[in-house]
Amino acid sequence: MRRVAITGLGIASGFGNEVGAFWDAILAGRTAVREVDLPGLPTIPAVLVPDFDVDAVIGRREAKRMDRAGVLASVAASHALADAGELGIDGWRIGAAIGCAHGGAATLMEAQDALRDRGADRVSPFTVPLALTNSPLAAVTRLNGLHGPTAAPATACAAGSDAIGWAYERIRLGRADAMLAGGSEAALVSPVIAGYLKLGAVASLDRGAEGASRPFDGARDGFVMAEGSAVLVLEELEHARARGAHIYAEIVGYGQACDAGHLTSPDPTGAGPARAIAEALADAGLTASAIGYVNAHATSTPVGDAAEARALQLAGLGSTPVSSTKGQHGHTLAGAGAIEAIVALACFARNELPPCANLTEPDVELELVRTARPTDAEHVMSTGFGFGGHDSALIFKRV
Repeated sequence: MRRVAITGLGIASGFGNEVGAFWDAILAGRTAVREVDLPGLPTIPAVLVPDFDVDAVIGRREAKRMDRAGVLASVAASHALADAGELGIDGWRIGAAIGCAHGGAATLMEAQDALRDRGADRVSPFTVPLALTNSPLAAVTRLNGLHGPTAAPATACAAGSDAIGWAYERIRLGRADAMLAGGSEAALVSPVIAGYLKLGAVASLDRGAEGASRPFDGARDGFVMAEGSAVLVLEELEHARARGAHIYAEIVGYGQACDAGHLTSPDPTGAGPARAIAEALADAGLTASAIGYVNAHATSTPVGDAAEARALQLAGLGSTPVSSTKGQHGHTLAGAGAIEAIVALACFARNELPPCANLTEPDVELELVRTARPTDAEHVMSTGFGFGGHDSALIFKRV
């Protein structure tokens, strides 16, 4: 099996599209959550990506051929490739895996509006290709001329983690020499949010927008939806070393499992996530004691955070430093696993553990990181869990 390095990072988040500024905000405990109004809905706490110059990154013509989820993924991918430098690899040996859950939600809503108000002949011919869940992946591959293996995981909120894991396996197996991997989501549209409100999953404004998302805190009452994307450049480790690339970390473990249970709720025993973590540890050849930090998926829902805490305890990580940073950047659904992989890499790039925002009265038995603190961890983990019982875990090693 070949070894896999991370050599480029790109992001589009509520803190902008520069990774260094993103790390600064996370480690300082700042939040990008604001009050947002959508047509026909009550005010909600949410996170929007700030305005940026699309022309300067991907060009106006290309942007018109993308849903916003594709635009965000393309921006993140462009920055990641620029960060990685010249790969020196033929495009047929570079692939991509970009997770997405809701696809082109805004595109579908625009099509429905056009159909209702102006008739079927006014629906855009781009509706189908831009509304598919693979549209962010298609945008990234088309824009960058990537001809290698591709995948668009749609495993709900685990999709970003699964995309990275799948890309890692392509390189390990020799099916590709480099991969772009991550996730993207832009589902802040009224029909989608209305559905989440009916599920009772969206955080209230009882504690204001900035205090709405509070993972592992006893007062949590729902998640804060965010749009955003993150993309990582993965390449074969020896090739990265040979070309003198900056290496952020090595990926050494990936594990998957499925609760195969409830439509939306996690298995309360935590058995599925614990199994995914165990698979990742086995893949890396490590025991739980080797993990110096876990960036938890914890979304700030009452049942979800409790189940994840039990999973971490079952997996032997009950005394490992843990935090969830969704209280700061929100929950980007399929983008979460990739954004939080970048959060986890701050442990190596900045030698600090990221904090768990809005944590005042935790109701779980974990070693929660309340404020950023120094670390020399050699291995860190990032987890991702989604509706339908999808469970995944990734392990990164300091290089």
